[in-house]
Amino acid sequence: MKKVLDFLDEHKISPSSVDIDQLSNYKLSQMKEGEEGRPSSIAMVQSYCTPSENIPINRKVAVIDAGGTNLRTCSIYFDEKFNPVFEDFEHTTMPGIKTEVSANTFFSVFADQVERLVDITDAMGFCFSYAAKILPDHDGVPYLLSKEIKAPQVVGKHLGKELFAQLEQRGHDMSKKKIIVMNDTVTTLLAALPAAKNMGCEGCIGFILGTGTNTAFMGKHGIVNEESAGLDIRLGDIDRRFTDSTLDPNEHLLEKAVGGAYLGPLALMIIKTAAVEGVFSPAFVDAIEAIDKLPTNEMTSFIADTPSALDSCINTQQDGIKLRAILEAFVERTAKIAAANIAASVLYTEYGKEKPVLVNADGTTFYNTPGLKEKTESYLSEYLAPKGRSVVFTNIRRSPMIGSAIGALSL
Repeated sequence: MKKVLDFLDEHKISPSSVDIDQLSNYKLSQMKEGEEGRPSSIAMVQSYCTPSENIPINRKVAVIDAGGTNLRTCSIYFDEKFNPVFEDFEHTTMPGIKTEVSANTFFSVFADQVERLVDITDAMGFCFSYAAKILPDHDGVPYLLSKEIKAPQVVGKHLGKELFAQLEQRGHDMSKKKIIVMNDTVTTLLAALPAAKNMGCEGCIGFILGTGTNTAFMGKHGIVNEESAGLDIRLGDIDRRFTDSTLDPNEHLLEKAVGGAYLGPLALMIIKTAAVEGVFSPAFVDAIEAIDKLPTNEMTSFIADTPSALDSCINTQQDGIKLRAILEAFVERTAKIAAANIAASVLYTEYGKEKPVLVNADGTTFYNTPGLKEKTESYLSEYLAPKGRSVVFTNIRRSPMIGSAIGALSL
């Protein structure tokens, strides 16, 4: 095990390689630079969304949720008890995942999915889970498509305008229709507002750790989408080799350290490096070299003691113990990075002193990776307590869609 520990320390994979205070303070400085319009790896995008204090009941809106690799559409209204009611739900994959698509194809896919909902409402809430500048008229303009989406022509386009143009070409009158484009962290935050009031919390944070990661908070002038996935963090040499192998290798470095689209592939590079450096048996070395891809769910399955592609590499008990130690340390490092990210968001606001801040955490990676949620919460509470701040976590199902509806109802 000494070989394992030395390997983890040398390549900065161990949890101790992350200093929460240092990383949190660095993010705070980047947030300040971004909000003041100076060069920063965090964009700090204003949402221009002012939600209604009282949610209108029985008013149906259309919802588009472009999240990670999934594209979901439905209609939503809130009943007399302010519970969201979902209708006509459909789900497909995002265009541009397998092969590069043109802007026309990209927006055509969106029009295909939302066309059935056009005539039932005058408002649409469009949750767009990628880096985009939000405009005062509530439209959004992407400036970078992360999560390996291959649609470069979409960058710089007006999302709402292009979608409406596609629908108009199909014979729909869009002249009186309204649309609001929001990031998924903004919609996740919006979805938590009723819960925060009921739970006696002050302020909300939307936190995403699924395919990618991001954070939003309640600022003095409304909800701010940080685009914290872009935080320029520099970890170890394996991390640098990994980011060099991705699209846009100098972009979205925080996301590439913790996001579900990247954890499995990064873990595979870590394991293969450990194998080359003599941590495992010769039989393990041969077996791991035969594995070309490791999706994050295969990594988490191994940690959870459920069938995994990594099982075929294990020939000795010691190899199994070492592999588990490496992956569990990697997950704990991920938790410390996530905790530092959320901590900076809390500390940037004035909330969490008298009453706790409600963190609405969304994303399969956060909940499906064994130990990640629990360790993130533990590290975060431990760090914030001496600073007189506290948080409470919640998980509101289908937050991006509920928040999109609340945003649409604010138009």
